[in-house]
Amino acid sequence: MAGLAVNVDHIATLRQARGGATAYPDPVHAALLAELGGADGIVVHLREDRRHIQDRDVYLLRKTVQSRLILEMAATDEMISIAADLRPDLVTLVPEKRTELTTEGGLDVRGLAEVTQKAVESLHSAAVPVSLFIDPDAIQIRASADTGADMVEIHTGAFCEASDPGDKKAQFSAITDAAHLAHELGLGVNAGHGLCYNTIGWFAGTRIIDEFSIGHSIVSRAALAGMEKAVREMRNLIKEL
Repeated sequence: MAGLAVNVDHIATLRQARGGATAYPDPVHAALLAELGGADGIVVHLREDRRHIQDRDVYLLRKTVQSRLILEMAATDEMISIAADLRPDLVTLVPEKRTELTTEGGLDVRGLAEVTQKAVESLHSAAVPVSLFIDPDAIQIRASADTGADMVEIHTGAFCEASDPGDKKAQFSAITDAAHLAHELGLGVNAGHGLCYNTIGWFAGTRIIDEFSIGHSIVSRAALAGMEKAVREMRNLIKEL
């Protein structure tokens, strides 16, 4: 059965929106509730501009998360140093633009092969497993394997955003093809970005994804139903796949 990793970045976004000394809602508390709801892992993206998750959050999460702590980050010297000190259960290297609201696409591993491989080697030296967030593209899958990364996270955004039935089916096929190729090359396969309570059903019977990373949809549901219930509802859907 595939796992569910819950991204709590948007809880921190809500906290930072108020500014000042306001310290709520706390993503650390949200992570606890997510685990109570059945999350197999907690995901946070420590961005260079610290727009939502803060250093304080990741260090507290390292002490409190009982499942797995997954740190998304850019392949910069600062972030690699933090990750080496923090020792999360997994680092996912992602592209990062200061102007974007959320991650807009996959990492160009082929074009950034040297930088990416160096980051993977540095993190491995600190005993931290590495995943690469990439588009469902065979070239990027093969380039990821060449870096020595442990796994990939396939970007599902184009599939989730597609409205034309034919396009949606094609985008989904690209995901499954990429996942099969990654497994053939010895890579673990996660998937995420834009997945929700409706799109998750497309993966029924595929058995090709090791873990789904979902944030916005769950946090949006949690605003109305509570975090623990929102996570449990998604966990139950994944159990039925």
